[in-house]
Amino acid sequence: MRNTSIEIRLATPADAATIALLGQITFSDTFGHYFRDRNDLTQYLKRTFSVAKIEQSMVKSTTRYWLAFVDRLPVGYAKLKLDSPSPFVDMKGVCQLQKIYVLNDFHSMKIGFLLQNELLETAAALHYHNIWLSVLDSNEKAISFYKNTGFTIVGAHDFQIGKEYFTFTVMSKELH
Repeated sequence: MRNTSIEIRLATPADAATIALLGQITFSDTFGHYFRDRNDLTQYLKRTFSVAKIEQSMVKSTTRYWLAFVDRLPVGYAKLKLDSPSPFVDMKGVCQLQKIYVLNDFHSMKIGFLLQNELLETAAALHYHNIWLSVLDSNEKAISFYKNTGFTIVGAHDFQIGKEYFTFTVMSKELH
């Protein structure tokens, strides 16, 4: 049996196209079935995961991205937003885990866990006290993943994309 090489590294602006493509694929695979009007999904993907938008995000001092590779192929990414207060977390020194997206075929390799570890270690090293995230309330697999890594539910909020309304569970974790 051949050894599989897994690499997690901090992304650079040169990686924007890779992140945009991973974002479009993983979002569509995970959430596409919720959209009755495919045009709503297409417009959201173009708006949220365009190369230009990712490039703009990557140069902000409050944003960090990581890429995950398996045998040198990009299979996922994570995004951390620093200085990101939440109405559900009443303290200073708060950041947000905005995304951990991994291609479906690689979920069993614990890529999400590895990406999360990099993100949490960075947040703690930068002296943040708490991290929060939003996860679709029907995404029981993701909620379970975050609970198993020490996040607790602290609230919920609604979000609209096109004609669709979604409820998100908000979770947070203290960083030590």
